[in-house]
Amino acid sequence: MNEAVLIVDDSLTVRMDLAEAFSAAGFRPLPCGTAGEAREVLARERVAIIILDVLLPDADGIEFFQEVRTSPSAAAAPVLLLSTEAEVHDRIRGLSSGADEYIGKPYDPNYVVSRARELVRQRPAPPGNGKATVLVIDDSPTVREQLKQALAAQGYDVAVAATGEDGLRIAADTRPNAILLDAMLPGIDGATVVRQLRLDAALRRTPCLLMTASEEQEMELQALEAGADGFVRKQENLSVILARLSAVLRSAGQESGEPGPASLLGPKKILAVDDSQTYLHELASALRGEGYDVVLARSGEEAIQHLAVQPVDCVLLDLLMPGLGGQETCRRIKSSTALRDIPLIMLTALEDREAMIEGLAAGADDYIAKSSDFQVLKARVRAQIRRRQFEDENRRMREQLLRTEVEAAEARAAREIAETRAVLLEELRCKNKELEAFCYSVSHDLRAPLRSIHGFSRALLEDCGDSLSDNGKDSLHRIVAASTRMGQLIDGLLNLSRVTRAEIRSESIDLSSIAGEITAELRQHESDRKVECVIAENAVTEGDPTLLRLVLQNLLGNAWKFTGKQQRARIEFGITEESGEKVYFVRDNGAGFDMSYADKLFGAFQRLHGEQEFPGIGIGLATVQRIVDRHGGRVWGIGAAGQGATIYFTLGNGGGYGCQEGHSAGRRQPRRRGPDSEGPQKEQHSQRSGSDP
Repeated sequence: MNEAVLIVDDSLTVRMDLAEAFSAAGFRPLPCGTAGEAREVLARERVAIIILDVLLPDADGIEFFQEVRTSPSAAAAPVLLLSTEAEVHDRIRGLSSGADEYIGKPYDPNYVVSRARELVRQRPAPPGNGKATVLVIDDSPTVREQLKQALAAQGYDVAVAATGEDGLRIAADTRPNAILLDAMLPGIDGATVVRQLRLDAALRRTPCLLMTASEEQEMELQALEAGADGFVRKQENLSVILARLSAVLRSAGQESGEPGPASLLGPKKILAVDDSQTYLHELASALRGEGYDVVLARSGEEAIQHLAVQPVDCVLLDLLMPGLGGQETCRRIKSSTALRDIPLIMLTALEDREAMIEGLAAGADDYIAKSSDFQVLKARVRAQIRRRQFEDENRRMREQLLRTEVEAAEARAAREIAETRAVLLEELRCKNKELEAFCYSVSHDLRAPLRSIHGFSRALLEDCGDSLSDNGKDSLHRIVAASTRMGQLIDGLLNLSRVTRAEIRSESIDLSSIAGEITAELRQHESDRKVECVIAENAVTEGDPTLLRLVLQNLLGNAWKFTGKQQRARIEFGITEESGEKVYFVRDNGAGFDMSYADKLFGAFQRLHGEQEFPGIGIGLATVQRIVDRHGGRVWGIGAAGQGATIYFTLGNGGGYGCQEGHSAGRRQPRRRGPDSEGPQKEQHSQRSGSDP
């Protein structure tokens, strides 16, 4: 690991003790006796964690902690406060200041190191740090060193231990990816180590490779029965051991990345609550000998205050206390959502069955009589912590299963929605086709009687007009005008239907040439008007020539019409680019339109000008939009009342042939621009201009 740990304590003994423990654990200790020395270290070193005494000769530890939080080299480092102050309010003050942990003296160095490892491990892993960690447990220094060098050469991070007990502790601290361990160890043997690991929810999936120098076949059977993933003999070549290790790592697969349960062998904190100072110190001494950190509280009120700022792994609670008694304290703890899962063992000197029943009824997880022999109590504590770990693991599994079920249900729902939407779209497409065919048929059927109305009305005017009164003539004129208007509407509907139903042909066409032909036709039709027409050259694209001619006829025809009242009328067909896409436009300096009505611009039969001022049926821009849409493009307009208008359109990728169905799903929608929007820039390019003679 070799990460720096800053140890700030005025006691030389404490500094040396912690420095030795952290050094043995793979950290780089930086001991300091004063806050001033610590400032100098922080000015030149970046640290991974800080161990800080609350009482310093030149500063208040908690105030110095607030100063440390502003240091760039330590702002993100976890801070573990260390103090001889045993009062609960001192702990609350330290933890409320933002410290990550508070440990009272006397302390267990192994606990301090383990808790520090845990705090460091909870930080986000640096990107790209994908090395696997292998723990080697062997009592032979020679074997440990050989394996360490061989594993390091293969790119592994390596931790080592000489005994099974040390190996279990280091495994809980480092959470290795795999463990190589000797079958014969001082203290507990390799098989027992494997069994202990398999009982720990945090470590049970860790691959274990058992090694032995024995030639007996039963050793392999014992190793596998204990739960080892593989068995190798030390006499084999190192390459064989490394290959076996690689195989078990592959079989283990990758972790999900979610934080796992706390290890049974990791650092644990016990809250002991009793009004007897003597019993509390005896209990604390016995539990610290097992590697626990013990927090002492002399009343139920102090216990609840401490639990509000720092969780613990188990609570030992005296039944009879002044003030808030054991049963009421137990009820309050178990009624809290955040605290109810903490194992709670009730302690009492009473040999009363009723008291035991009442204690368990209050929510206690266990009930034990006080005794000077703490062996039973320590076993009960271990059992409760193990039970809590199993419950946490089961809860995580249930939550993961529930998440999987919810994700599967969401996926099914999304799939069903997509399938239903596809069916509805297909039904809508069919209905649209039926409706278009119906409209086409009805339009044809309406034309015959409409021609009769129009023809007979004109005949009456011509043959009998002299004999009709002025009111009669006016009525006939109105009928002729209305039938003419109705004929135009029917023709517009038929054109719109043809545009939607027609099969699109794709070929290379020159829009510049088509625009020139259309403006020439407009000039010929109204030879008395002088209109400046500017047409961009080389506007070559791919598309349907008939439909795209219709687009330009409508756009240029509108521009010609709406500039009818301008003395110096000007019409322009141009081409520009927007985000690498060709954009064509038709611009005029005519009547324009109010941008607040822009959403109605391309609607069928939507007109923004009066019929008397600018005649028309309001079908032209709707036809333009359908044609552009079927080519996979988009169309939009900008303008201002009395200042002209510009209609922009694209024809798919680079102006090419795009969509073949008029209602194709997924096509790009026209951009809607507000009154202050700017049109495409860089309008080009090589243009030719002309005007009426």
